Amino acid sequence: MSSEVCNVCGLPKDLCICEEVAKEQQKITVKIGRRRYGKEVTIIEGLNSSEIDLGDLAKFLKSKLACGGTVKNNTIELQGNHREKVRDLLIAKGFNPDQIKV
Repeated sequence: MSSEVCNVCGLPKDLCICEEVAKEQQKITVKIGRRRYGKEVTIIEGLNSSEIDLGDLAKFLKSKLACGGTVKNNTIELQGNHREKVRDLLIAKGFNPDQIKV
C-alpha cells in the first residue's frame, strides 16, 4: 500500500487540505458578457488554475446549471445569464462568500 504525499502540505493525498485552503483565498468575479448575435455568457474570473482544477469546476457548474461552457485563459465561461446561481453553487462548493463579487 503506497500512500502518495502532497508536495505542498506534506500530508497524504487523501488527507490533503491544499485545495480547501486555496478555495478560501480566491477572489472571484462573476460577470456577464455578450457574444455574437446578442447571446449572453456568464464569465467567472479570478480563479487560480494552479491551485484549483478549473475543468472539474466547470464540469460541475455546467451539469448543475444545464448549460454549455468552456475554460479559457483561467476563466470559466457558461452560456446564459447565471450570476446568482453561480454564486450560490460556488458557496456550496466551499468558496468564501465574502470573496465572490457579482
